[in-house]
Amino acid sequence: MSAANAAVRVFSAEIQAFLESLRIEKRYSSHTTENYQRDLIAFADYCADETLTDINKITVHQIRAFAAKSHRQGLASSSIARRLSAVRSFFQYLIQQGRAKHNPADDVRAPRGVKKLPKVLDVDQINRLLTPTGDDALARRDRAMLELTYSAGLRLAELVSLNLIDVDLAECSAHVTGKGGKDRIALIGAKAQQAIEEWLQVRAQLLPAQSNQTALFVSQRGTRLSDRAVQQRFTHWAKKNGLERALHPHMLRHSFATHLLESSGDLRAVQELLGHADISTTQIYTHLDFQYLAGVYDQAHPRAKRRK
Repeated sequence: MSAANAAVRVFSAEIQAFLESLRIEKRYSSHTTENYQRDLIAFADYCADETLTDINKITVHQIRAFAAKSHRQGLASSSIARRLSAVRSFFQYLIQQGRAKHNPADDVRAPRGVKKLPKVLDVDQINRLLTPTGDDALARRDRAMLELTYSAGLRLAELVSLNLIDVDLAECSAHVTGKGGKDRIALIGAKAQQAIEEWLQVRAQLLPAQSNQTALFVSQRGTRLSDRAVQQRFTHWAKKNGLERALHPHMLRHSFATHLLESSGDLRAVQELLGHADISTTQIYTHLDFQYLAGVYDQAHPRAKRRK
């Protein structure tokens, strides 16, 4: 077996151990774990090509070369940053396990790129999306999911992982487990509260007899809904209610944050409600808010038409 193949074999075992720690100890979602796996396989392939067989002999220069190669392959700055973050976390794990002596990725950053602002729905589009349609069990379930996602600013993984016990309708709140297993209390608005109550009235219709299913939202087979199934249902309702754009569940979270910030201006409160560990992550919504204000300014002020 060549040295390159040996590198892949050794790194494969260590990558798998790292991924298991993300799943079990940090309780990362399957989607997040798959992203780590994909990025670390790309890193292992690079090491194999460069015959880098010893973890402790990988240098900062080689990590920079990996980032440069990713850039030449056409990856966006955000994708390169994610790759480097995965490699950085991987080495940190190896250090904690006593398998590595240093982290060569510590001081390597991705090239700066144009930062894309998240796509959001305006209030009219939200109202159109959430207009009640249908009264069967599936329609009630989907309406409850849409209302709750927008009302509480939930991530897709947070929505599908909710159990019945996590929701307290009397207190209008939900216990949410976010990224990295971090818990927070999400607030539930009146519309979402009503939609959940209506869904719970018919939830049993989708369950087999004597089911002990704990998931808040279930499929027609009585199982917990998957990420993919929720995405498909959201897309279905976006088309049905006349939205002329693709709808991803995270767009509702972005819309929640943007609308809240436009109304309140309280960045710290939005940070807490989103469950962001660092306020710099939340600051992306200040740019969205400024875009909104700039649009109003351009339309309203008689001499305000600014050059693009």
